[in-house]
Amino acid sequence: MPEDVFERFAEEYDRWFEEHRTEYQAELARIRRLFPHPDSRAVEVGVGSGRFAAPLGIPLGIEPSRALGRMARRRGIEVIRGRAESIPIRDESCSSVLMVTVICFLDDPVLAFGELHRILAPKGSLVLGFIEREGEIAQKYLHDAGKHRFLSRARFYSSGEVRELLGRTGFRVAEVDSRAGFCVIAARKGR
Repeated sequence: MPEDVFERFAEEYDRWFEEHRTEYQAELARIRRLFPHPDSRAVEVGVGSGRFAAPLGIPLGIEPSRALGRMARRRGIEVIRGRAESIPIRDESCSSVLMVTVICFLDDPVLAFGELHRILAPKGSLVLGFIEREGEIAQKYLHDAGKHRFLSRARFYSSGEVRELLGRTGFRVAEVDSRAGFCVIAARKGR
């Protein structure tokens, strides 16, 4: 994960949500539709600056970047420093997990999805939001100077690839909402 980029350019990263408010609000609305009403055991893995957890009412975030974690804390999120591939949370202790635009930065998505499965309670919900590899968003932002510094090290996936990874790690896909190159998948913990 390109943590150094997020450390050095955290303010710029967070400013995108203000400068692209319409896109951000549209993504947030789609995630809100699929994410169950959060309780005290909900967590966002890769909480970033808290732009999704705070308005959704998710109380806890996991974040490797200290700079982004400080921003999330200012938005009222309790932040634990950690990575998706090794989440410092007890087994089966989370009711729901959100992960938005994180898959593309994972070193090992299978390991990360295994960790998400581990921390979720039986029949717990996972909602993933991600930029699709062949979608218009990926094509647009790979050529946008501001976003390129963040996405240049990203590895994008198709929704089919993500569904396959979820299946391999014990999740059952419940719903897929793919539009304009941004995909939201709701899944349930299986096994």
